[in-house]
Amino acid sequence: MEYIHRPYQAGDTVAAVATPPGEGGIAVIRISGNEALIVAGKIFSGPVREYASHTVHFGKILNAQREAVDEVLLVPMLGSRSYTGEDTVEIHCHGGSLITKKVLHTVLAAGARAAYPGEFTFKAYMNGKIDLAQAEAVQTLIGAQNELALHAAENQLQGALSKKIAYFQERLFDTAAILEAWVDFPEEGLEFASLEEIVTALETILDEMTALSNTFDNGKMIHEGLSLCLVGSPNVGKSSLMNALLGKERAIVTPIAGTTRDLLEENLRLGNLHFRLADTAGIRETEEVIEQEGIRRSKKAMQEADLVLLVLDATKGIEDPSLLETAPEKTITVWNKIDLPHDTLPTFAHTVSVSAKERIGLEDLHRMIEAVIWKKGPPSKQEVVITNLRHRQALTQAIASLSTLIEGLKTGVSPEFLSSDMRKTLVELGTIIGKNITEDILSAIFSKFCIGK
Repeated sequence: MEYIHRPYQAGDTVAAVATPPGEGGIAVIRISGNEALIVAGKIFSGPVREYASHTVHFGKILNAQREAVDEVLLVPMLGSRSYTGEDTVEIHCHGGSLITKKVLHTVLAAGARAAYPGEFTFKAYMNGKIDLAQAEAVQTLIGAQNELALHAAENQLQGALSKKIAYFQERLFDTAAILEAWVDFPEEGLEFASLEEIVTALETILDEMTALSNTFDNGKMIHEGLSLCLVGSPNVGKSSLMNALLGKERAIVTPIAGTTRDLLEENLRLGNLHFRLADTAGIRETEEVIEQEGIRRSKKAMQEADLVLLVLDATKGIEDPSLLETAPEKTITVWNKIDLPHDTLPTFAHTVSVSAKERIGLEDLHRMIEAVIWKKGPPSKQEVVITNLRHRQALTQAIASLSTLIEGLKTGVSPEFLSSDMRKTLVELGTIIGKNITEDILSAIFSKFCIGK
């Protein structure tokens, strides 16, 4: 990313389109920096520098020849009252790729430079408007694909994770001061708290940090979604079930066994989660080369999936016992075609009976899927959940250093080593909210943002 090669220049005036590309009612072009008002004043038909902050003004964008480019609304947001923490101007022009480009080119010709990906949020971070965890939440919020992901991102953007990390830091600072005193004044016999009290306090913090770290598995599911794989013998109704779950005719359904030869994938939202749903080739013994490759991919997808729906034909019973034997732990057995005459069906750890064709039992299947995924129930809207791998890694390192510190206190390790372990713990916690962060990490984070955010 350019931040490595072009160090951050405070107040540098940049511009970009802040709305998605394509045709629409309006598009928003954002200008931010010390000369944002000057740039806007050169191209707007009204006296921009006289406008009060957060007021809306109608006028025209004029090019260098003073020809009208578009009729727009202009909104100045001054200084610390803006998203970036510096003078910002938003131009609301007509939507459409061509007119938006013409307005942006007029802005750039007036003295602004094109913004890098995520540079507006980077400015907000550098200007102290948000910390790094909140900055990352902006991109997570934009990419949220379900209600739980949205709430998790909103909580992080509002500072819930940052407050949690600050809470850990504040509680560790007291012990850090004691350890530093032991190092600096070893002969003074300073006693601020008993060793047992210090260990107990640190173990409590360690448990709380571990609990936060353990939310990552749920957080990853919320943010990234899950892979859901339909497997079974040929003609058991996997493709029909896929169509029923999606509510549309996505997969070809015929009475001919082996219709599906390759993985067929589609996005699916169920309740508070989204899935990458895959229909696979029917698994059976065959000499047909193409079908063999499809079956190999089916078995691979079954082992790699987060959740497997093993579809069985209620009218035929268990045709291939090996499928049950090789199914992974997170498997729901789905008896399909229950609308047709069938014998008593055996049940397994997680079993549902449905008719994909008649849309019978789908709600039961939805509930079973959620029950298998959320063994202890989904996280509440108020719970702080880790969704970012970088945060999980930093917490893991902090937990390891704190564990070493606690063990050192119990075994009488020299205060110098104890103090070093405490500093490592605090440094790792600090990287989550943007303290002790390297330029490479900043570049990696903000390069994932879209231009204009």
